[in-house]
Amino acid sequence: GSIYFLFSIWSAMVGMSLSNIIRFELSIPSSFIGDDQIYNSLVTAHALVMIFFMVMPAMIGGFGNWLVPMILLSCDMAFPRMNNMSFWLLVASIIILMFSMLSSKGSGTGWTIYPPLSSIEFHSGVSMDLTILSLHAAGISSIMSSLNFLSSVLIMRQKSILIELCSLFSWSIMITTFLLLLALPVLAG
Repeated sequence: GSIYFLFSIWSAMVGMSLSNIIRFELSIPSSFIGDDQIYNSLVTAHALVMIFFMVMPAMIGGFGNWLVPMILLSCDMAFPRMNNMSFWLLVASIIILMFSMLSSKGSGTGWTIYPPLSSIEFHSGVSMDLTILSLHAAGISSIMSSLNFLSSVLIMRQKSILIELCSLFSWSIMITTFLLLLALPVLAG
């Protein structure tokens, strides 16, 4: 859980620096960056960094990895190695995202990341492919975490804790991770 918190703090610093660049550009348009495509790439990277690499690791990986075993009275999560794989997939994903921002013209705005909504004239090249690969890796990481949480609540609780007597927090984790499992294949596939 601690390494997730450190990663989310680092991602918050990256996101804050991107936010400062965006605010500086908005205060005096075209004075700092001067190119709309690069600005759009910064906005996209900022959104993805703050959602996938700051909020989700802190909430799911950090708090979840500490609180779930304590509430369930278990020694660990159901699949600790899956937890490790999920974390390192996030690190690879953010590195790929940063490379996508630096390659060719960048990926454009968040609405044009997925190919059905993007135009080939503006988004040809490797940057779009790297951004989509980064989103897929982050989605797979979240699916692995969700499976781990759902499995932990279902099979790692003490025998004395019946499923219907689990705490409201445990039920909220089960429902949230189930909904994540329904929604995240869009990103991972």
